[in-house]
Amino acid sequence: MSTALFSLTFALAAPFWALMILVPRWSWTGRIVGSPLIVAPVLLVYAALVLPALGTVLPVVTAPTLDGLRDLLGTADGAAAAWAHMIAFDLFVGRWIWQDARERGLPALLTAPVLLLTVLLGPIGLAVHLGLRAAWRRPANAVAAAAPVA
Repeated sequence: MSTALFSLTFALAAPFWALMILVPRWSWTGRIVGSPLIVAPVLLVYAALVLPALGTVLPVVTAPTLDGLRDLLGTADGAAAAWAHMIAFDLFVGRWIWQDARERGLPALLTAPVLLLTVLLGPIGLAVHLGLRAAWRRPANAVAAAAPVA
């Protein structure tokens, strides 16, 4: 079962990544990716893997040791659950990056590689986005358009 769930995990997330990377300005992308519930299918896979093994998982995560974590992740179920965990969080972070980039006016051609990096190496993609976010200055007309009207 863990092999099937492992394979299913990324397949559930891939369409949302494709929308954010390939058609970021499409109106349906905004409607679909605007919901944090896009991670729900992957969370269900995670739950299906972790909940039956909660008695094994809880001791490892409440008092973690390197050996305990290695042993847990060294099983097919543990590795599949870790994969679902990573995919869910990377997708949630990717969604935030996509939204934040749009709000700040970062070009889609600049954001797409960051999202790809986030898919592959989640925390590094987030770090790159945070650096771009700090350095990016909106064009003057975008700043004026975002200012509240009195």
